[in-house]
Amino acid sequence: MFYLKKLLSALVLPPFGLLLWAWFGLWLARRHPRSGHALVACALLILTALSLPPVATALMRSLEQSPPIPERSLARAQAIVILGGGNYVGAPEYGGDTVSHASLERVRYGADLQRRSGLPILVTGGTPYGGRPEGETMKEVIEREFKGSVRWAETASRDTAENAAFSAPLLKADGITRIALVSHGWHLPRATELFEREGMEVLAAPTGFTTTTHALFARALPSAGALEKSSQALREWLGIFVQRMIR
Repeated sequence: MFYLKKLLSALVLPPFGLLLWAWFGLWLARRHPRSGHALVACALLILTALSLPPVATALMRSLEQSPPIPERSLARAQAIVILGGGNYVGAPEYGGDTVSHASLERVRYGADLQRRSGLPILVTGGTPYGGRPEGETMKEVIEREFKGSVRWAETASRDTAENAAFSAPLLKADGITRIALVSHGWHLPRATELFEREGMEVLAAPTGFTTTTHALFARALPSAGALEKSSQALREWLGIFVQRMIR
């Protein structure tokens, strides 16, 4: 099911979904030129729009529904849960797998929250595509580089739903039901729902907010980075939709 979900989302979402749409339009144009060319033009227009930084920024910010966690909310939490954001696989400068850029942003913020609150940390993330579990690399970086401590490392989960399902029993075994949940702001709406379904009271602790450059030309030109952000936002909205449909 995990790999089927990944395949279906790749087929539907940009850029691959729009490329399939364009290729189908070229095939269709041999028999129905007007319809085929219109399909290709629509695919290219949507691809161009999603590659524009203002569009990407708007899509990402539509998901960033929570502000940085207030001190009063952090004081209510019983533990900090940090969600994995992928590994930097086979990092030659580190001699093997370590945290990716996304995971590094999350563990850095989680370690900062621990310094401010003294709360225990749970890290969660497995090996969806093989290699070293994300939970292990996150624990290593928190303890070695940020001088924090990790009480629980969940290393079997492959996606956000499993992050919640596998982490909740570890927390409940120690009487913990109220958590500060650390992830990127665009990821937290879906992640919060999943942890709440597992009986957790979630205090959102977002990091990695979407910001914009002051350079006007950089905001006006299409870019691969903007397309990546648009695709990520659309993937999250699709995940939220499916998650609520099958509730």
